[in-house]
Amino acid sequence: MDKIALTAAGLYVIVLLRAGGTFAVGWLAGAGARRSRFAGRISSARFQRAERAIQRWGAPVVAVSFLTVGFQTAANFLAGSMRMPLPRYLPALFVGGAAWALVYATAGLGLLAVLARLFAERTALGVAAVAVLLLGVCGALVYGRRRAARSHRDAEPSE
Repeated sequence: MDKIALTAAGLYVIVLLRAGGTFAVGWLAGAGARRSRFAGRISSARFQRAERAIQRWGAPVVAVSFLTVGFQTAANFLAGSMRMPLPRYLPALFVGGAAWALVYATAGLGLLAVLARLFAERTALGVAAVAVLLLGVCGALVYGRRRAARSHRDAEPSE
């Protein structure tokens, strides 16, 4: 249990720094955009309504984003660029970050324990499991890139 608590605490610090940093970068990017040639677009009524909605209702989205893959960074950056007030953002960061740290600490340590036991008892099977895992990840990446390239090619206007 101490191992899980220590791992969760370390991951919690990491996620607070990473997500908080992403929020800060978003805040700075939003401030820069408000001073750039995009200021006219950002000051439109539609954008202002969207910004107020995110400022008011974005905290639950930020908290839940920590339980997703690939959406967490975007949610934190958007919260920063849309100037979500810190009294709304920080509780979402603390709750969502804690959930993320606990999930990754328990599942991550569990997976490492299974792999360690597999390598200790049946090394060949452990190597095969890691190879299959790596091939699966590589296959998913290649598939995603090919699919994105294909959809990009289909979206281009033909002459």
